[in-house]
Amino acid sequence: MAVTIPENRIINIGVFLICMTTIGIVLYMEHVMFLSPCGLCITQRVFVIMCGLACLGSAIHNPSIKGQKLYAFGAASMCIFGSYFAIRQIWLQNLPLDLVPACGPGLTYIYENFPFIEMLNFLLKGDGNCAEVQFRLFGLLSIPEMAMVAFVGLFSTCMYMAFRHQPSTN
Repeated sequence: MAVTIPENRIINIGVFLICMTTIGIVLYMEHVMFLSPCGLCITQRVFVIMCGLACLGSAIHNPSIKGQKLYAFGAASMCIFGSYFAIRQIWLQNLPLDLVPACGPGLTYIYENFPFIEMLNFLLKGDGNCAEVQFRLFGLLSIPEMAMVAFVGLFSTCMYMAFRHQPSTN
């Protein structure tokens, strides 16, 4: 019995829904579990959203095979960038305590009192707040480790869509 794999348009909708579910989960963690996101967490969220939007754009646009590849590579690149920030946060969380950078002021304070460039620098580099492990899934994976798993899965799916053999229809 042969397994039929859905066309890219359906997979793109699935990736979009997975990305939005991921954002829903982190919003639940923030607003219901009261886990405060750090700068690197927020940056990772942005790349999950951008990956989802690229896939939604592809599903809506339904381009030719060449266009599907471009959308898939665009979404995959968002996963690569997001992975960088997840890896940085994992690295910060695994530093010895004496090497963890000092904690800075909260993001709201930085947004209200510093220029945009300094806020962007904070989001991209992280600080001691990013080194704190606030939650572990089943006592194993921290939040950035879960994000890394998600980015790898999303990246793999996007690369599959980019390189799968499809009969030419357009």
